[in-house]
Amino acid sequence: QGQFVESGGGLVQPGGSLRLSCAVYGVSVRNNIMTWYRQAPGKQRELVASKSIGGSTNYVDSVKGRFTISRDNAKNTMYLQMNALKPEDTAVYYCNTQPPNSWGQGTQVTVSS
Repeated sequence: QGQFVESGGGLVQPGGSLRLSCAVYGVSVRNNIMTWYRQAPGKQRELVASKSIGGSTNYVDSVKGRFTISRDNAKNTMYLQMNALKPEDTAVYYCNTQPPNSWGQGTQVTVSS
């Protein structure tokens, strides 16, 4: 059973950047499809980015060209680099496997001036 501890969120102005981290326990980021999800207030949880075992990546259209998913196999940690942030990126962000395992607490990202 995987455990996920997300961090790195915060309040940022539109156009700013944040780098989210996710310490993963109980499953290997190297041997699983890894994902970042987000859930905005009043909305369903949304798959934002994924990284395959082979290293290929996929992104939801709304973040393509702005977000980058990566992993550090040695640290068993996932990252989400978020640039050119927009107010509509405001959400709680979660990392997980695909299919999803148990959920962590997430990290809040708020984009506002």
